[in-house]
Amino acid sequence: MEIKKIMCCCGSGLGSSMLVRMNVEKVLKKLGKTNIEVTHSSLSDASETSADLFVVGGDLAAFVDHLPRKIILSNIMDMNELEEKLKEWIA
Repeated sequence: MEIKKIMCCCGSGLGSSMLVRMNVEKVLKKLGKTNIEVTHSSLSDASETSADLFVVGGDLAAFVDHLPRKIILSNIMDMNELEEKLKEWIA
């Protein structure tokens, strides 16, 4: 499946999800992937149809079990981890 939209989620949809979104955008730019839309939101907005891929911190892994395509980050600030895991989905 081609990834066209990525949603970064956190509990409230304001803080860490926005930070992760900015990091995802940086990694996508580095990888030359300019045609992927990146959004951020709260977990309550995460449904199978709202994005092709979801990115969350490890503390929220249990809340996204129902989503088929997801990246669970051990450390939301680790750009190397993010890049490695994004490559698995978009390379």
